[in-house]
Amino acid sequence: MRSGTGIFVLRDETSLVAMQPASFATEDDFQRLLASFPELLAGDQINAQDPRRFLLVAREKGIASEEGGGDRWSLDHLFLDQDGVPTLVEVKRGTDTRIRREVVGQMLDYAANSVLYWPVEELRAQWRESCDREGRDPESVMAEFLGVAADTEGFWTTVRTNLQAGRIRLLFVADKIPSELRRIVEFLNRQMQPAEVLALELRQYEGQGLKTLAPIVFGRTEEAAQRKGAARPPAETRSWDEDAVLAVIGEREDRELLETSRRIADWIKANADEVVFGTNTKWGSIGAQFRKDDASILALRLWTDGTAVVYFQHMIGKPAFGDLARRQELLDRLNGIPGIKLPADAVSKRKTIQLAGWTPETTAGFLSVMDWFVATFRAAPANPKAASWEA
Repeated sequence: MRSGTGIFVLRDETSLVAMQPASFATEDDFQRLLASFPELLAGDQINAQDPRRFLLVAREKGIASEEGGGDRWSLDHLFLDQDGVPTLVEVKRGTDTRIRREVVGQMLDYAANSVLYWPVEELRAQWRESCDREGRDPESVMAEFLGVAADTEGFWTTVRTNLQAGRIRLLFVADKIPSELRRIVEFLNRQMQPAEVLALELRQYEGQGLKTLAPIVFGRTEEAAQRKGAARPPAETRSWDEDAVLAVIGEREDRELLETSRRIADWIKANADEVVFGTNTKWGSIGAQFRKDDASILALRLWTDGTAVVYFQHMIGKPAFGDLARRQELLDRLNGIPGIKLPADAVSKRKTIQLAGWTPETTAGFLSVMDWFVATFRAAPANPKAASWEA
Protein backbone atom coordinates (compact mmCIF):
# COMPACT_ATOMS: atom_id res chain seq x y z
CA MET A 1 0.00 0.00 0.00
CA ARG A 2 1.26 3.50 -0.83
CA SER A 3 2.09 5.63 2.22
CA GLY A 4 3.50 8.78 0.64
CA THR A 5 0.98 11.11 2.29
CA GLY A 6 2.67 10.81 5.67
CA ILE A 7 -0.79 10.47 7.28
CA PHE A 8 -1.36 7.41 9.46
CA VAL A 9 -4.01 6.24 11.91
CA LEU A 10 -2.99 4.07 14.84
CA ARG A 11 -5.86 1.57 14.97
CA ASP A 12 -4.47 -0.22 18.02
CA GLU A 13 -1.10 -0.80 19.62
CA THR A 14 0.03 -3.08 16.77
CA SER A 15 -1.81 -1.79 13.69
CA LEU A 16 -0.84 1.33 11.72
CA VAL A 17 -3.09 2.35 8.81
CA ALA A 18 -1.56 4.37 5.95
CA MET A 19 -4.14 6.86 4.68
CA GLN A 20 -4.54 7.81 1.02
CA PRO A 21 -5.90 11.07 -0.45
CA ALA A 22 -9.63 11.06 -1.15
CA SER A 23 -12.08 13.57 -2.60
CA PHE A 24 -15.57 14.58 -1.60
CA ALA A 25 -18.10 12.94 -3.92
CA THR A 26 -20.19 16.10 -4.30
CA GLU A 27 -20.11 19.67 -3.06
CA ASP A 28 -23.29 18.97 -1.11
CA ASP A 29 -21.52 16.18 0.81
CA PHE A 30 -18.84 18.70 1.69
CA GLN A 31 -21.39 21.26 2.84
CA ARG A 32 -23.38 18.79 4.93
CA LEU A 33 -20.22 17.69 6.72
CA LEU A 34 -19.42 21.27 7.79
CA ALA A 35 -23.01 21.85 8.88
CA SER A 36 -22.92 18.72 11.05
CA PHE A 37 -19.43 19.32 12.45
CA PRO A 38 -18.65 23.05 12.76
CA GLU A 39 -15.54 22.13 14.75
CA LEU A 40 -13.94 21.22 11.40
CA LEU A 41 -13.62 24.97 10.81
CA ALA A 42 -10.50 24.73 13.01
CA GLY A 43 -11.33 27.47 15.50
CA ASP A 44 -8.07 26.83 17.36
CA GLN A 45 -6.10 27.74 14.23
CA ILE A 46 -8.16 30.89 13.69
CA ASN A 47 -7.44 32.05 17.25
CA ALA A 48 -5.02 29.94 19.28
CA GLN A 49 -5.45 32.02 22.47
CA ASP A 50 -9.24 31.95 22.37
CA PRO A 51 -10.34 29.14 19.99
CA ARG A 52 -13.40 30.00 17.97
CA ARG A 53 -16.60 27.98 18.35
CA PHE A 54 -19.25 28.12 15.67
CA LEU A 55 -23.05 28.09 15.75
CA LEU A 56 -24.77 27.31 12.45
CA VAL A 57 -27.50 29.82 11.65
CA ALA A 58 -28.49 28.54 8.22
CA ARG A 59 -27.38 26.78 5.08
CA GLU A 60 -28.07 28.46 1.73
CA LYS A 61 -28.60 31.80 3.48
CA GLY A 62 -30.21 34.29 1.12
CA ILE A 63 -28.71 37.75 0.61
CA ALA A 64 -30.57 40.70 -0.92
CA SER A 65 -28.97 43.44 -3.01
CA GLU A 66 -31.33 46.22 -1.91
CA GLU A 67 -33.46 47.24 1.04
CA GLY A 68 -36.61 45.13 1.13
CA GLY A 69 -35.58 43.21 -1.99
CA GLY A 70 -35.70 39.50 -2.57
CA ASP A 71 -32.69 37.25 -2.24
CA ARG A 72 -30.20 37.71 -5.07
CA TRP A 73 -27.46 35.40 -3.81
CA SER A 74 -27.25 32.29 -1.66
CA LEU A 75 -24.40 31.81 0.83
CA ASP A 76 -23.42 28.19 1.52
CA HIS A 77 -23.29 28.58 5.32
CA LEU A 78 -23.74 31.33 7.86
CA PHE A 79 -22.15 30.67 11.25
CA LEU A 80 -21.75 32.87 14.31
CA ASP A 81 -18.78 32.53 16.66
CA GLN A 82 -19.03 32.91 20.43
CA ASP A 83 -18.35 36.66 20.16
CA GLY A 84 -21.24 37.11 17.75
CA VAL A 85 -19.01 37.55 14.69
CA PRO A 86 -20.90 36.45 11.53
CA THR A 87 -18.79 33.93 9.63
CA LEU A 88 -19.67 33.62 5.94
CA VAL A 89 -18.57 30.26 4.54
CA GLU A 90 -18.40 29.45 0.84
CA VAL A 91 -17.52 25.86 -0.08
CA LYS A 92 -15.95 24.70 -3.33
CA ARG A 93 -14.19 21.51 -4.35
CA GLY A 94 -10.64 21.95 -5.57
CA THR A 95 -11.66 20.66 -8.99
CA ASP A 96 -14.07 23.61 -9.42
CA THR A 97 -12.23 26.21 -11.53
CA ARG A 98 -14.29 29.00 -9.95
CA ILE A 99 -12.27 28.61 -6.75
CA ARG A 100 -9.36 30.51 -8.26
CA ARG A 101 -10.88 33.95 -8.84
CA GLU A 102 -14.62 33.99 -9.39
CA VAL A 103 -15.37 32.87 -5.83
CA VAL A 104 -13.51 35.92 -4.46
CA GLY A 105 -15.76 38.41 -6.22
CA GLN A 106 -18.75 36.31 -5.23
CA MET A 107 -17.78 36.41 -1.55
CA LEU A 108 -17.13 40.15 -1.61
CA ASP A 109 -20.65 40.67 -2.99
CA TYR A 110 -21.98 38.59 -0.10
CA ALA A 111 -19.98 40.56 2.45
CA ALA A 112 -20.88 44.01 1.14
CA ASN A 113 -24.60 43.29 1.06
CA SER A 114 -25.01 41.09 4.12
CA VAL A 115 -23.87 43.84 6.49
CA LEU A 116 -26.51 46.13 4.98
CA TYR A 117 -29.50 43.85 4.45
CA TRP A 118 -29.39 41.19 7.15
CA PRO A 119 -31.68 42.26 10.01
CA VAL A 120 -30.52 40.45 13.12
CA GLU A 121 -34.12 39.53 13.90
CA GLU A 122 -34.21 37.58 10.63
CA LEU A 123 -31.01 35.72 11.51
CA ARG A 124 -32.36 34.87 14.94
CA ALA A 125 -35.64 33.62 13.50
CA GLN A 126 -33.85 31.44 10.93
CA TRP A 127 -31.62 29.97 13.61
CA ARG A 128 -34.65 29.08 15.74
CA GLU A 129 -36.32 27.50 12.70
CA SER A 130 -33.20 25.38 12.15
CA CYS A 131 -33.34 24.24 15.76
CA ASP A 132 -37.03 23.37 15.41
CA ARG A 133 -36.38 21.28 12.29
CA GLU A 134 -33.70 19.34 14.13
CA GLY A 135 -35.92 18.87 17.19
CA ARG A 136 -33.54 20.84 19.40
CA ASP A 137 -34.53 23.38 22.05
CA PRO A 138 -33.06 26.80 21.08
CA GLU A 139 -32.47 27.84 24.68
CA SER A 140 -30.56 24.64 25.42
CA VAL A 141 -28.52 24.99 22.24
CA MET A 142 -27.58 28.57 23.07
CA ALA A 143 -26.73 27.70 26.68
CA GLU A 144 -24.45 24.91 25.46
CA PHE A 145 -22.83 27.21 22.88
CA LEU A 146 -22.24 30.25 25.10
CA GLY A 147 -21.55 28.31 28.27
CA VAL A 148 -22.15 29.56 31.75
CA ALA A 149 -24.52 32.45 32.44
CA ALA A 150 -25.53 32.57 28.78
CA ASP A 151 -26.87 36.03 27.91
CA THR A 152 -28.91 35.28 24.80
CA GLU A 153 -30.25 38.80 24.36
CA GLY A 154 -26.81 40.28 24.80
CA PHE A 155 -25.39 37.83 22.26
CA TRP A 156 -27.84 38.85 19.53
CA THR A 157 -27.25 42.52 20.33
CA THR A 158 -23.54 41.87 19.76
CA VAL A 159 -24.33 40.20 16.43
CA ARG A 160 -26.18 43.35 15.35
CA THR A 161 -23.29 45.56 16.46
CA ASN A 162 -20.77 43.43 14.57
CA LEU A 163 -22.82 43.59 11.36
CA GLN A 164 -23.19 47.34 11.64
CA ALA A 165 -19.43 47.70 12.15
CA GLY A 166 -18.57 45.31 9.30
CA ARG A 167 -16.91 42.99 11.82
CA ILE A 168 -17.41 39.75 9.91
CA ARG A 169 -15.31 36.77 8.86
CA LEU A 170 -15.10 35.50 5.28
CA LEU A 171 -14.02 31.88 5.07
CA PHE A 172 -13.27 30.11 1.79
CA VAL A 173 -13.37 26.33 2.26
CA ALA A 174 -12.07 23.72 -0.20
CA ASP A 175 -10.38 20.35 -0.18
CA LYS A 176 -7.51 22.07 -2.00
CA ILE A 177 -6.76 25.80 -1.74
CA PRO A 178 -4.97 26.94 -4.92
CA SER A 179 -1.89 29.11 -4.45
CA GLU A 180 -3.62 31.97 -6.32
CA LEU A 181 -6.51 31.99 -3.84
CA ARG A 182 -4.15 31.74 -0.90
CA ARG A 183 -2.26 34.86 -2.03
CA ILE A 184 -5.50 36.77 -2.56
CA VAL A 185 -6.81 35.76 0.87
CA GLU A 186 -3.58 36.83 2.59
CA PHE A 187 -3.67 40.18 0.77
CA LEU A 188 -7.33 40.85 1.60
CA ASN A 189 -6.84 39.87 5.23
CA ARG A 190 -4.01 42.39 5.56
CA GLN A 191 -6.02 45.17 3.93
CA MET A 192 -9.61 44.72 5.15
CA GLN A 193 -10.61 46.24 8.48
CA PRO A 194 -12.24 45.08 10.66
CA ALA A 195 -13.32 42.09 8.55
CA GLU A 196 -11.24 38.91 8.60
CA VAL A 197 -10.57 36.92 5.42
CA LEU A 198 -9.31 33.33 5.68
CA ALA A 199 -9.17 30.12 3.69
CA LEU A 200 -9.58 26.62 5.07
CA GLU A 201 -8.17 23.60 3.27
CA LEU A 202 -9.94 20.47 4.47
CA ARG A 203 -7.98 17.48 3.22
CA GLN A 204 -9.62 14.06 3.27
CA TYR A 205 -7.85 10.70 3.53
CA GLU A 206 -9.17 7.14 3.56
CA GLY A 207 -7.81 3.74 4.46
CA GLN A 208 -9.18 0.39 5.65
CA GLY A 209 -12.64 1.70 6.51
CA LEU A 210 -11.34 4.83 8.23
CA LYS A 211 -11.57 8.46 7.17
CA THR A 212 -9.37 11.30 8.30
CA LEU A 213 -9.89 15.04 7.83
CA ALA A 214 -7.00 17.46 8.22
CA PRO A 215 -8.01 21.17 8.35
CA ILE A 216 -5.40 23.86 7.65
CA VAL A 217 -6.19 27.59 7.88
CA PHE A 218 -4.47 30.06 5.55
CA GLY A 219 -4.40 33.85 5.64
CA ARG A 220 -3.86 34.55 9.33
CA THR A 221 -0.46 36.21 9.09
CA GLU A 222 1.11 37.79 12.17
CA GLU A 223 0.96 41.23 10.54
CA ALA A 224 -2.75 40.90 9.84
CA ALA A 225 -3.46 39.62 13.36
CA GLN A 226 -1.67 42.59 14.93
CA ARG A 227 -3.44 45.13 12.73
CA LYS A 228 -6.87 43.69 13.39
CA GLY A 229 -6.16 43.48 17.09
CA ALA A 230 -5.27 47.15 17.12
CA ALA A 231 -8.42 48.05 15.15
CA ARG A 232 -10.78 46.17 17.46
CA PRO A 233 -12.09 48.22 20.38
CA PRO A 234 -10.90 46.91 23.74
CA ALA A 235 -13.45 44.70 25.48
CA GLU A 236 -14.30 45.01 29.15
CA THR A 237 -12.37 42.41 31.11
CA ARG A 238 -11.80 41.26 34.65
CA SER A 239 -8.74 39.58 36.08
CA TRP A 240 -9.84 36.41 37.85
CA ASP A 241 -7.77 34.20 40.10
CA GLU A 242 -8.43 31.01 42.03
CA ASP A 243 -9.60 32.77 45.18
CA ALA A 244 -12.06 34.92 43.23
CA VAL A 245 -13.49 31.94 41.32
CA LEU A 246 -13.99 29.89 44.48
CA ALA A 247 -15.43 32.89 46.34
CA VAL A 248 -18.21 33.27 43.77
CA ILE A 249 -18.94 29.53 43.89
CA GLY A 250 -19.05 29.80 47.68
CA GLU A 251 -21.83 32.39 47.43
CA ARG A 252 -24.15 29.52 46.48
CA GLU A 253 -23.89 28.28 50.07
CA ASP A 254 -23.48 24.69 48.92
CA ARG A 255 -20.65 23.23 51.00
CA GLU A 256 -20.33 20.05 48.93
CA LEU A 257 -20.23 22.02 45.69
CA LEU A 258 -17.52 24.30 47.05
CA GLU A 259 -15.43 21.32 48.20
CA THR A 260 -15.80 19.63 44.81
CA SER A 261 -14.78 22.85 43.06
CA ARG A 262 -11.78 23.27 45.35
CA ARG A 263 -10.58 19.73 44.60
CA ILE A 264 -10.87 20.34 40.84
CA ALA A 265 -8.99 23.64 41.17
CA ASP A 266 -6.26 21.89 43.17
CA TRP A 267 -6.00 19.20 40.46
CA ILE A 268 -5.68 21.85 37.74
CA LYS A 269 -2.87 23.60 39.64
CA ALA A 270 -1.04 20.34 40.22
CA ASN A 271 -1.31 18.92 36.69
CA ALA A 272 -1.73 21.63 34.06
CA ASP A 273 1.22 22.88 32.03
CA GLU A 274 -0.44 26.29 32.30
CA VAL A 275 -3.27 27.45 34.52
CA VAL A 276 -5.45 29.92 32.63
CA PHE A 277 -8.11 32.23 34.00
CA GLY A 278 -11.10 33.71 32.18
CA THR A 279 -11.40 37.46 31.67
CA ASN A 280 -15.17 37.83 31.28
CA THR A 281 -16.66 40.45 33.57
CA LYS A 282 -19.77 38.38 34.36
CA TRP A 283 -18.32 34.99 35.15
CA GLY A 284 -14.93 33.57 35.92
CA SER A 285 -13.11 30.33 35.30
CA ILE A 286 -9.92 28.45 36.00
CA GLY A 287 -8.69 26.22 33.19
CA ALA A 288 -6.08 23.56 32.50
CA GLN A 289 -3.90 23.94 29.39
CA PHE A 290 -1.69 21.02 28.36
CA ARG A 291 1.19 21.21 25.86
CA LYS A 292 3.19 18.67 23.91
CA ASP A 293 5.69 19.76 21.26
CA ASP A 294 3.79 22.38 19.24
CA ALA A 295 0.33 21.08 20.22
CA SER A 296 -1.76 22.37 23.10
CA ILE A 297 -5.17 21.48 24.52
CA LEU A 298 -7.34 23.59 26.79
CA ALA A 299 -8.92 20.46 28.18
CA LEU A 300 -10.85 21.46 31.30
CA ARG A 301 -12.38 24.55 32.90
CA LEU A 302 -14.07 25.11 36.24
CA TRP A 303 -16.66 27.93 36.10
CA THR A 304 -18.10 30.22 38.74
CA ASP A 305 -21.63 28.90 38.17
CA GLY A 306 -20.56 25.56 39.66
CA THR A 307 -20.00 23.70 36.40
CA ALA A 308 -17.04 22.11 34.66
CA VAL A 309 -16.45 21.73 30.93
CA VAL A 310 -14.35 19.02 29.26
CA TYR A 311 -13.38 20.37 25.82
CA PHE A 312 -13.46 17.35 23.55
CA GLN A 313 -13.47 19.59 20.47
CA HIS A 314 -10.09 21.07 21.42
CA MET A 315 -8.66 17.54 21.35
CA ILE A 316 -9.44 17.00 17.67
CA GLY A 317 -6.22 16.85 15.68
CA LYS A 318 -4.02 16.73 18.79
CA PRO A 319 -1.69 13.97 20.08
CA ALA A 320 -3.49 10.82 21.24
CA PHE A 321 -6.98 12.33 21.26
CA GLY A 322 -7.08 13.33 17.61
CA ASP A 323 -8.23 9.75 17.13
CA LEU A 324 -11.99 9.41 17.58
CA ALA A 325 -11.62 6.04 19.32
CA ARG A 326 -9.46 7.58 22.03
CA ARG A 327 -11.90 10.46 22.59
CA GLN A 328 -14.68 7.87 22.76
CA GLU A 329 -12.69 6.04 25.42
CA LEU A 330 -12.41 9.27 27.41
CA LEU A 331 -16.17 9.81 27.12
CA ASP A 332 -16.90 6.22 28.14
CA ARG A 333 -14.63 6.53 31.18
CA LEU A 334 -16.40 9.72 32.26
CA ASN A 335 -19.84 8.20 31.74
CA GLY A 336 -18.76 5.20 33.80
CA ILE A 337 -18.65 7.43 36.88
CA PRO A 338 -21.90 7.48 38.89
CA GLY A 339 -23.34 11.00 38.67
CA ILE A 340 -21.92 11.83 35.22
CA LYS A 341 -23.86 11.28 31.99
CA LEU A 342 -22.69 13.04 28.83
CA PRO A 343 -24.45 12.55 25.46
CA ALA A 344 -22.87 10.63 22.59
CA ASP A 345 -22.11 13.78 20.57
CA ALA A 346 -19.91 15.11 23.39
CA VAL A 347 -17.05 13.16 21.79
CA SER A 348 -16.45 16.07 19.40
CA LYS A 349 -17.96 19.03 21.26
CA ARG A 350 -17.85 20.96 24.53
CA LYS A 351 -20.28 19.79 27.18
CA THR A 352 -21.11 21.39 30.50
CA ILE A 353 -21.17 19.17 33.58
CA GLN A 354 -23.17 20.28 36.62
CA LEU A 355 -21.10 19.73 39.78
CA ALA A 356 -23.95 20.23 42.26
CA GLY A 357 -24.86 16.91 43.86
CA TRP A 358 -21.50 15.26 43.25
CA THR A 359 -20.35 12.96 46.01
CA PRO A 360 -16.68 12.71 47.03
CA GLU A 361 -16.59 9.41 45.11
CA THR A 362 -17.84 11.14 41.94
CA THR A 363 -15.16 13.80 42.25
CA ALA A 364 -12.45 11.21 42.86
CA GLY A 365 -13.60 9.21 39.83
CA PHE A 366 -13.63 12.31 37.64
CA LEU A 367 -10.12 13.35 38.66
CA SER A 368 -8.88 9.79 38.14
CA VAL A 369 -10.15 9.88 34.56
CA MET A 370 -8.48 13.25 34.03
CA ASP A 371 -5.24 11.72 35.37
CA TRP A 372 -5.58 9.09 32.64
CA PHE A 373 -6.18 11.82 30.06
CA VAL A 374 -2.97 13.65 31.04
CA ALA A 375 -0.86 10.47 31.09
CA THR A 376 -2.20 9.40 27.68
CA PHE A 377 -1.64 12.83 26.14
CA ARG A 378 1.92 13.11 27.41
CA ALA A 379 2.87 9.58 26.38
CA ALA A 380 1.61 9.89 22.81
CA PRO A 381 3.81 10.83 19.83
CA ALA A 382 2.98 14.08 18.06
CA ASN A 383 0.47 13.61 15.25
CA PRO A 384 -0.84 15.74 12.37
CA LYS A 385 -3.91 17.89 12.83
CA ALA A 386 -6.52 15.42 11.75
CA ALA A 387 -9.94 14.27 12.81
CA SER A 388 -10.74 10.58 12.35
CA TRP A 389 -13.84 8.41 12.45
CA GLU A 390 -15.11 5.08 11.17
CA ALA A 391 -16.49 5.22 7.61
